[in-house]
Amino acid sequence: MRTLNAAAHDCRGCDLYKTATQVVFGVGPRGAHVLFVGEQPGDQEDRQGQPFVGPAGAVLDKALADAGLPRGDVYLTNAVKHFKWEPRGKRRIHKKPRVSEIKACRPWLEAEINAVKPAIVVCLGATAAQSVIGPQFKLMAQRGQLLATALAAKTIATIHPSAVLRSPDPEGRRAAYEMLVSDLRVVANALKG
Repeated sequence: MRTLNAAAHDCRGCDLYKTATQVVFGVGPRGAHVLFVGEQPGDQEDRQGQPFVGPAGAVLDKALADAGLPRGDVYLTNAVKHFKWEPRGKRRIHKKPRVSEIKACRPWLEAEINAVKPAIVVCLGATAAQSVIGPQFKLMAQRGQLLATALAAKTIATIHPSAVLRSPDPEGRRAAYEMLVSDLRVVANALKG
């Protein structure tokens, strides 16, 4: 995995490397039973060089614990390895990656999945799901369903933890969080069975 990570730091497959602080490659045990794929690193991830260490990572940590999936037992990565952002005052605000940028990172994602060989791939959010499952995938209509894909015999998609944070009111955040945990429990149960 170190060789892949080192090679990714030299990637020039798209222009995102020009404005990102660094490549944010996946982390977790080789041989993890579950591999999580997010969209891209956020501001904190870009600064720290680790996936899911910002506010969405804190939500994911809690959801994993509530679903019975220890974070130390999973592999975490993103479909896109550089942070795509736009300035807003002094802040760097997430900007959705283009299809060409997702495709440029696809070999890195495939290499990670091939190296880890997870039993289940979990896509967090629509961009990750469409990257792994296909562009026709509709997250809210198909979330929580185990599917066979070209990358894994068992793949499931759920909302991104940042969707919980973006909910405008406490009731919306609670409902979004429960949706995330419910889908992660499907993963936990699939591992048991």
